[in-house]
Amino acid sequence: MNKLGISDLDLNGRRVFMRVDFNVPLADGQITDDTRIQAALPSIRYVIEKNGKLILASHLGRPKGKPDRTYSLKPVATRLGNLLRQAVQFAPDCVGPEVENMVSNLKPGGVLMLENLRFHAEEEKNDPEFAKQLAKLCDIYVNDAFGAAHRAHASTASIAAYVKQAAAGFLMEKELESLSYALTKAEKPFVAIVGGAKISDKIDLIESFINIASSILVGGAMAYTFLRARGVATGKSLVESEKIGLAKDLLAKASTKNVSIELPADHVVASGLEGAASQVISITETPADQMGLDIGPETIRRYSDIIRQAKTIVWNGPMGVFENPKFASGTFAIARAVADSNAYSIVGGGDSAAAVAQSGVGSKITHISTGGGASLEFLSGQKLPGVEVLTDRGMGA
Repeated sequence: MNKLGISDLDLNGRRVFMRVDFNVPLADGQITDDTRIQAALPSIRYVIEKNGKLILASHLGRPKGKPDRTYSLKPVATRLGNLLRQAVQFAPDCVGPEVENMVSNLKPGGVLMLENLRFHAEEEKNDPEFAKQLAKLCDIYVNDAFGAAHRAHASTASIAAYVKQAAAGFLMEKELESLSYALTKAEKPFVAIVGGAKISDKIDLIESFINIASSILVGGAMAYTFLRARGVATGKSLVESEKIGLAKDLLAKASTKNVSIELPADHVVASGLEGAASQVISITETPADQMGLDIGPETIRRYSDIIRQAKTIVWNGPMGVFENPKFASGTFAIARAVADSNAYSIVGGGDSAAAVAQSGVGSKITHISTGGGASLEFLSGQKLPGVEVLTDRGMGA
């Protein structure tokens, strides 16, 4: 990575503004999953050990640009304090005189958590004046929020223009190194697994994989748009009719590059999601009143065989409606196949990461991305605003 990293910096006694992704799930004011907090601990502990004065900033939920106690980061500050076994101060806002005063009283090795950035509409508008106010709090800026790196917001993009040094945290570095490996150094056979509902969400990703993968295994509802492009009747299954032409183009492009796009041979169908009886049926025999909701056992076997031979695997998107236990078998079977492979494996955040966690095989995956949207855009070859603004190495270490 050609950007400054946190370990390149002299942090002793300096005010370090660290953008983290603490957008954690809450129920009745209690954190139900602290994975994102745990992921930022290496960078946080490093600043504390180096006697930096740490100011942490994050968003939480969608408070629509004004204060809303439902989305307060106070429970996050409490949980972080428990994990660090030291006091974490909590600021009632993220800008303003009171916050500035709290920062000026912060001791080396101390930690201050700011209130939700999105309590100000200027954050999501990438407002430069708001970014200046945030930058006033610090000497150094560190972005460790890979999950927000694809957003051009004040705390991820504009702020870098008003600080002398803008560096990547350890989590950000790990994400970029792992995902860059897949794009630039991956060993073949390279198997890409793409699922989810819509081709339109993943056009760039599929095109990127056509250029670097050996095989692309397609699951989820997007498979039915590809199947229709091949002239297969798909019953009531979700199809993006306006994208059938695009699916044909992608199939043709893959063929010219000798990349096989694999589509399901069988699937689990039902007349609807709720309470309807389901059955396994061949893809070519889908009744007009049924919809496909998961891949079937023959497809699982075929996909698992391809996965077993892979040296590199990247997976983004579930194989079916895995939130419903009746239609989760395909996604969980693929998670186990990826885990049991000897490949360098990357799971690209969001639903795929949730499926891996629920399958209990997370420890066997080489890298599970903390950013669904960010990993999707990075693997699609797009530049991430939160990365582009960081200081280049040799420019102020």
